[in-house]
Parts: sequence; structure tokens; C-alpha cells
Amino acid sequence: MITQYNKAIAFKALHDQKEGFIIPNPWDVGSAKLLADLGFKALATTSWGFAGSLGDLDGNISLETVLEHCRALCAATDLPISADFENAFADDPGQAATNILRVTETGVAGCSIEDITNDGSKSSLDFNHAVEKVSAAVEAVRSLDFPFMLTARAENMFHGNDDLDDTIRRLQAFEEAGADVLYAPGLKTLDEVRMVTSAVNKPVNVLASTLKGITTAQLFEAGAQRISVGGALARAAMSALLRAGIEMRDQGSFAWLDNLTPGVEIMRVFKAE
Repeated sequence: MITQYNKAIAFKALHDQKEGFIIPNPWDVGSAKLLADLGFKALATTSWGFAGSLGDLDGNISLETVLEHCRALCAATDLPISADFENAFADDPGQAATNILRVTETGVAGCSIEDITNDGSKSSLDFNHAVEKVSAAVEAVRSLDFPFMLTARAENMFHGNDDLDDTIRRLQAFEEAGADVLYAPGLKTLDEVRMVTSAVNKPVNVLASTLKGITTAQLFEAGAQRISVGGALARAAMSALLRAGIEMRDQGSFAWLDNLTPGVEIMRVFKAE
């Protein structure tokens, strides 16, 4: 059996190696198993995709439900998993650190935390408050007896604030506070990716879903160490369901059945246990 310690060592090694890697985002146990079977080296949860799988909105899911979700995914695969831990479910740095220690107990090898408030407004925390929160999170995970990859997220550009200078300033401060990985979701061009990666020295995660028509090779060349897709895979699955449903409702046809992956191939993955 692969232990959390082994997963954490493997996850850290992916960030230390010269080559970058893709870390796709499953939204439930089934999607985690399918992605693992495809040969990816690590996975990350998605708060948007998980909320959608419950028929709810991102940000509405409780801490306890998220913790149980992380446990289920960690038990489902031998791959290291990083938790999308939103804003750590607290504005207070001490409470955020306590919550992060709780997510480490689920078996994850890392987690990301956002610099937005916990009041549902999606507004950024005051700069100093955000840095204090990351510092508390770093102190908490450094108390563990295994390497835990803490990703600090600057959310400006993901929530309509295109101030790249402030985003970079925050990432630099999070790096100084000890974060292991830096992440500014919402970058839209390769030039923006290069500006971020050249401004910091820690590994950078890039969200591919806001960079249309760009390849992994281009992102790695621009300095990304890790590429994720957030809730886009869950959205792709939901989009396929909607298209199939609309075709049946409006056209009375079933052309959507023609290109399905054979059920036996999917069941092969699920029965592998």
C-alpha cells in the first residue's frame, strides 16, 4: 500500500524535476480513477466540479463535506492528490491554519489556498492579511513529518481584477512567506504567464482553461511547472450530458450514442481494484 508519506515524496519530486507536468482535476471518485488509469502522475480536486456534482454552487460546500470528499479521492487512487481548499474556510490566519491541518489528515499531499475573503463576495483580502494567512498556513504544514506542498493563490484576475502588478506582488510575498507553489488563476496570455514565472523562483501552477488555443509545450516553455484545468473537465462532462439531453428532447434522435467510450472499457478501470 502506498502511504501518504510516499505520495507526498512523489508529489514534491514532480515539482523539483526539470520537466513540467499536468495535474488534471477530477470531481468524484469515478473521474479520479479514470484519470489515474490514463497515466497522469498527480491529481487535484476542483471545488467548482465537486460542488456541481452535488447540484450546488462553488463556495456553498461545507468544510466537513470537502474533507470527506478529499478522503474518498485519496482512498480511490495511489496518486498524490492536491486539495483545492478554497480560502481555507476562514479569514482568521490561525483558524485557516487549523483547517489546513485537518485537510492534511485526509491523505492529500498538498493543498491550495486562495487570498479571498470568507464572506462569499470573492473579494481579495487586504495584502498584509493575505500574507499573514499564508505565513500561518506555512507554519502549520511545516510541523508535519512529511513534505506537504502548499500552493498560495492570488485570485485577482480570476475574479475580474486585471491588476497583474498587484497579483505578482502578492505571489512574491507568498513566496517570501514560504509557500511551495504559486498560482494566479485567470492569466489569459503567454506573455502574462511569462511575467509571473519570471517574477518568482518557486514552481508556478497555471490554469489552462483561461488560455485558449495554447499547448502544454508553450506553457512549459513560458515557465509553468504545473498545469491544471480547474472545473473544466467536470464542465466538459456536464456539457456532453446537456447536449445529449437537448438532442433527445428537440430532435428525438440519439446520434450522441455513436462516439461513446465502450462501457466495458470504463468498467475495466473500476473493476481493477
